[in-house]
Amino acid sequence: MAMPGTPEQSLPAGTYEIDPVASTVRFGTRAMFGLLPVRGTFAVRRGRITVAGTPEESSVEVAIDAASFESGNQQRDDHVRSPDYLDVARHPEIAFRSESLERSGQGASLRGQLSVCGVTRPVRVTINTVAGEGKRITVNGTATVDRYAFGVTRAKGMTGRHLEITLEVVANR
Repeated sequence: MAMPGTPEQSLPAGTYEIDPVASTVRFGTRAMFGLLPVRGTFAVRRGRITVAGTPEESSVEVAIDAASFESGNQQRDDHVRSPDYLDVARHPEIAFRSESLERSGQGASLRGQLSVCGVTRPVRVTINTVAGEGKRITVNGTATVDRYAFGVTRAKGMTGRHLEITLEVVANR
């Protein structure tokens, strides 16, 4: 897969299992009418990256533990896990499944479907870097998620609408 500013990199074809301990999903948003930054993480439950002989045929599937929402403020974290937001008792996972890999002179992006609270919508993940070493690959990417698109509309204005997601994924073959 070609990355911005780097020569063509070829990863060995095969199936790579995402390492939940070594992988991180970080988010950033704004609260209190955009005045306060809120940052935190989610934990990856499981996932798989399939590297095909033709990069455009490669795919990604990942499940994130919705209850792992962590922002450093217990009261806020408990509220976000409640039925007002993520409703983790009814929707324990946030899932992403890629549909296509697109490459251009500026880099690569995955287009796929993100499922949050039982609602599935398209999302694009920009791939910033991909590195392979032996049977391990590391992928860094970013995405912007509009929570309103998933029906998570509580506290409009008080809670940020868009989340900036940063993915640091490690997978092993």
